[in-house]
Amino acid sequence: MADRHATGEALRLVEVSKTYGTQANPVHALRRASLALPAGTFTAVMGPSGSGKSTLLHCAAGLDEPTSGRVLVDGTELVHGSETAMTKFRRSRIGFVFQQFNLLPTLTVWQNTTLPLRLAGQKIDTGFVRDVLDRTWLGDRVDHLPAELSGGQQQRVAIARALVTRPNLIFADEPTGALDTRSAREVLAMLAEAVHTLGQTVVMVTHDPVAAAFADSVVFLADGQIVDRLDRPDAKTVAERLTHLGEPSPAVAVGE
Repeated sequence: MADRHATGEALRLVEVSKTYGTQANPVHALRRASLALPAGTFTAVMGPSGSGKSTLLHCAAGLDEPTSGRVLVDGTELVHGSETAMTKFRRSRIGFVFQQFNLLPTLTVWQNTTLPLRLAGQKIDTGFVRDVLDRTWLGDRVDHLPAELSGGQQQRVAIARALVTRPNLIFADEPTGALDTRSAREVLAMLAEAVHTLGQTVVMVTHDPVAAAFADSVVFLADGQIVDRLDRPDAKTVAERLTHLGEPSPAVAVGE
């Protein structure tokens, strides 16, 4: 697989807000969040429970529509029209990795990995798929069913499944939350390799400072606002920053 380092800007949020509830009793999950991420970078998103982490990810990925503001993926603004059009856009530009592996139990590693291509009616490049599976240390497991794999191996199948569609942007929501420490490190190393070797852009929501330390930078949320950013993070510094997120701080625009 040739290196494919992307250039330019992979993701931009412009004053994105998301409000749930009623006009009389609104819940402000996101408050005018602005974010710009260069292509080929690994960003962790952290914050206390209820800070807006998952809402930010869902709005950025087109899974939820912002109440106000703009989201651009590879310079193309997400416009929420028909669900069919949005699904097609996500399928061609975006990959997903979740805490739950979401593998089909009756399909082999190969079949689970190539499922998005088959659903999209795309031709399967078997050489590329084999290369992805080799890079995710699954080359000798292609005929195994999910039940025959460890949790870490199942999550690596989920990463391979995201990679085979050649997305420019991968969103990972607590991808190591269901894994033991060793498996978690393997999965995080795979995501880092996808960035630094394949030129993907990864945005990962996590509560774990050790997981965040695998990223190039960490964006911190509190009360629906982006309040801080840390480049070249280490676990100790990330943990220290998290303990101070409740202190008053102006919202910041990240990556401007």
